Amino acid sequence: MSEYIPFLVFGVTTGAIYGLSAMGLVLTYKTSGLFNFGHGTLSALAAYLFYSAHDQADMPSWLAAILAVGVFGVLGGLVFERFAAALAGVSITYRIVGTVALLVGLRALIALIWGGASRDFSSFLPQEEMFTVSGVGVTAQQVIIVAFGTAAAVGLFLFFRLTRLGVAMRAVVDDPSLLAMAGARPSRVRRAAWIIGTTFTAASGVLFAEVQRQVQVDVLTLLIVQAFGAAAIARFSSLPLAFVGGIAVGIVQKLVSKEAGTTTWLQGLDLNVPFLVLLAILIFARKGSLAEIGRDVKARAIGPSRFTPAQQGIGYGVGVVALALLPAFVGTRLPLWNTALALVCLFLSLSLLVRLSGQISLCQFGFAAIGAAGFGRMLEQGLPWGFALVVSAIVTGAVGALIAIPAIRLSGLYLGLATLGFGIMLDQFFYTKDFMFGLSQQLATPRPSGFTSDKEYFYLLLAFAVAGSIVVLLVERSRLGRLLRALADAPIALSTLGADLRITLVIIFTMSASMAGISGALFAGLFGRVGGFSFPAIQSLLVLAVLFVAGARLIIPAFVAPVLLFVLPGYIENNDAFLVLQIGFGVIAFAVAALSSTDVGARVAAVTDTDRKVGPTDRRFNTPAGEGQRRKPALASH
Repeated sequence: MSEYIPFLVFGVTTGAIYGLSAMGLVLTYKTSGLFNFGHGTLSALAAYLFYSAHDQADMPSWLAAILAVGVFGVLGGLVFERFAAALAGVSITYRIVGTVALLVGLRALIALIWGGASRDFSSFLPQEEMFTVSGVGVTAQQVIIVAFGTAAAVGLFLFFRLTRLGVAMRAVVDDPSLLAMAGARPSRVRRAAWIIGTTFTAASGVLFAEVQRQVQVDVLTLLIVQAFGAAAIARFSSLPLAFVGGIAVGIVQKLVSKEAGTTTWLQGLDLNVPFLVLLAILIFARKGSLAEIGRDVKARAIGPSRFTPAQQGIGYGVGVVALALLPAFVGTRLPLWNTALALVCLFLSLSLLVRLSGQISLCQFGFAAIGAAGFGRMLEQGLPWGFALVVSAIVTGAVGALIAIPAIRLSGLYLGLATLGFGIMLDQFFYTKDFMFGLSQQLATPRPSGFTSDKEYFYLLLAFAVAGSIVVLLVERSRLGRLLRALADAPIALSTLGADLRITLVIIFTMSASMAGISGALFAGLFGRVGGFSFPAIQSLLVLAVLFVAGARLIIPAFVAPVLLFVLPGYIENNDAFLVLQIGFGVIAFAVAALSSTDVGARVAAVTDTDRKVGPTDRRFNTPAGEGQRRKPALASH
């Protein structure tokens, strides 16, 4: 037993940090109805602010903490509460896109200011040993972190029980109108909740950097995934349980890391314990126990085209001809255009999923990685190029169905959580396994005979892009497409006719994963060899944001988006400019999400004054007052 004590001590310490982060996430989600996928970037920004003040400007640690946690917590909470107000009246898909856009923009901003490389973080907490447990020393740093987290959890519990503002925070979840009649402004209450939540988030980022002794933007940005498991244990409602869940996740994570140290195939599994916890809860949770919070707003349907089918056909034909002539004009930059064409099918798969079915996927690059790895392994077995591509598509579709089934039974938010966690698990655990890219990360993926040059491969990629577009158009106009449109317009009426909505959604998710797998295989052929480094998990979030920047249709944005993401930076040839471009993607994608369900003037009014009187019709969201809202379970302080 004594050999497990060090891991238990470390587990409790890191678990307390996860618990702090989870409490901030749950608090803001329950009081505003917005699950903030950009939560981790706030942790990262706070840690970098502390680093700049303490390590670079030589400020005392207490002053740096006030700036990075206190001041930033207040200002960040005020700003993000306004962002939450802007997204309050949009569908769950656009709420996810909006917070992902914030993540993309803030991550690029951090990289622009401080760079993307890891930086050493000077410890500011005392390191001397305070006592021992079974011969294992426990440092003052560890005691302080656990004591701080416990005090925060207990203090928050008492705050909700004993203070007027705490009671108001619980009430704003249940009935904001009744709270307003009692003389309290719901927007002010939500603002206070966001300030507290952001302060907790900032503290968790600084403490995580303290334990890790380094700051790195992607590591801190993905700290939110560590909070997933803790928040899921708390059913996204109980703040004390979120803290306890964080400690539980931290302990299990460290115990798994002990076993992984001696077992090769387990290496990396410890980093994904939160996702496994989340997935288990999604699978075994009682139906209705994970109700989604916030307004139930339908996404605005894609309007009919102003052009006739004949005119659209002519337009598509002209576009294909223009692409076919492209190699004659782009010269040495043809590989950039090949990269864009190889990923058209990936953007088509995401467009099919998001635009047509209203589902969300935050792991499309992960599905592309599965397709690339399966394709390379099939080629190793001697399969012809075409058969290897088909097998990789089938395998990727099967994996997509396995991920979608447990989450679809709940809601779009939980599908987003499941796919993001799965994409990160692929990156951190599966990529190095022999059945994917292996430790060498150099899986051979040669091009087919007759298409070995860049120009020849360009025309093969163009053929697949056109074929993928035809498939998406056929799906849109098929019975499946009509079912999906009916599901978006009147899901209850559709279910009364006997249609199994879950099967429909799983079918479209499987198709989307298969198309992403094909895109991954085509992408792998660009280089002749491929590894997991070509498919970072964070790229899936950037892909989603850029798709919404590129437009609202099914086909054209799938061609525009990869040009914006892969071709345009190649012409700029400046890393800082590329980061500025990513910030722009985030800003535009957030604006698209915020303006998706109503007119510009109403959205601006909603952001500037969320408590104004609107009479019998809520003009902010163009819906009758009281309609289009889901029942909001009370914020559990116990």
